Amino acid sequence: MGMNMTEKILAKHAGLESVVPGQLINCKLDMVLANDITAPPSIKEFEKIGKPVFDNTKIALVPDHFTPNKDIKTADLAKAVRTFAKQHKIVNYFEVGRMGIEHVILPEKGLVAPGMLTIGADSHTCTYGALGGFSTGVGTTDLGVALATGEAWFKVPETIQVNLTGRRPEGINGKDVILTLIGKIGVDGARYQALEFTGEGLSSLSMADRFTIANMAIEAGGKNGIFPVDEKTREYIKDRVTKPYEIVVSDADAQYVRTVEINLSRLKPVVAFPHLPGNTKQVADIGEIKIDQVVIGSCTNGRLEDLKNAADILKGHQVHKDVRCIVIPGSQQVYLDAMKLGYIEIFIHAGAAVSTPTCGPCMGGHMGILAAGERCVSTTNRNFRGRMGHVDSEVYLAGPHVAAASAILGRIATPEEVQ
Repeated sequence: MGMNMTEKILAKHAGLESVVPGQLINCKLDMVLANDITAPPSIKEFEKIGKPVFDNTKIALVPDHFTPNKDIKTADLAKAVRTFAKQHKIVNYFEVGRMGIEHVILPEKGLVAPGMLTIGADSHTCTYGALGGFSTGVGTTDLGVALATGEAWFKVPETIQVNLTGRRPEGINGKDVILTLIGKIGVDGARYQALEFTGEGLSSLSMADRFTIANMAIEAGGKNGIFPVDEKTREYIKDRVTKPYEIVVSDADAQYVRTVEINLSRLKPVVAFPHLPGNTKQVADIGEIKIDQVVIGSCTNGRLEDLKNAADILKGHQVHKDVRCIVIPGSQQVYLDAMKLGYIEIFIHAGAAVSTPTCGPCMGGHMGILAAGERCVSTTNRNFRGRMGHVDSEVYLAGPHVAAASAILGRIATPEEVQ
């Protein structure tokens, strides 16, 4: 019986010829990741083991959630990560000013690649499946053990095949694709299952689209999301990845627990209403919903293409007088590129605030906390109650096109409504 991409990667890293769904295995890891929230408790677990780190080149520490630090407590968290990185000579430690949002900079720096097995103490570690690798989030105890051993255990997941047909229209992006999928199957529709994206529609998806889609696999309950490697993938990693990697392809007789069909050509701009990413509606079908804030950025939509999509709509317009618009580039490189291309100037002239790279408002950290009763259209990945501030605030998830249009009109809107 053939294996799919997820099964092949897990089998190889477990030193086995084959694996089947439900099988418990122990795997060697290619990359171990933590941030300023998850690294400190993982370090405490690691220190109980009494061993050195397994490989200082295969660990990435990225202080991005509460950085630049907003208070003494978060400064102490960042200091713990900094101290650990110095003590163990961690090669891939990214300090403020040289950092970015973890799931943006690891691909950007070539630290993740096809066929790799990556774990991170952050649920959106599944982002790297866009490059044809297996990546998933774990708890701090598992990560602490991984820092010492370079290994982790897994239950091999079943795999859902998501067959994409048609071509993505202009004005539709990866956020519309993944929100449509989650709306279709639910936030638990892929619980502890892999989402493997296949089909002719893949060719119309950019790498930014794929990162967005893989990033939110967890919002459908997925263990991981994974894309096959094609010419766009190869072009992306060509000047980034310097270490050897192996491209994995699903067998023709690979097994899938089910197949979900999505015709990209039929997609319309969508928004996820509070308080679940699966509460998805087409923007054209909703009434007037006034907003107070727009956030454009995050590990989901903070890449250069995302900023371009927003800048193209905001150019020549003003952010609505009743709206705060916050733009957060996903990395310093994205920030620099956006400056050179004039996007930052567009944002500032439009009346938006542009931030240093940070997760900031996504999980209610800083740089855009909501008060009671306030509404925000956000390109982030979660809109749980209280996610971005007060429990009586509301977050509406959307792609950068809808977010930018909404910032201009002061209500949830499609780009076509901006004249």
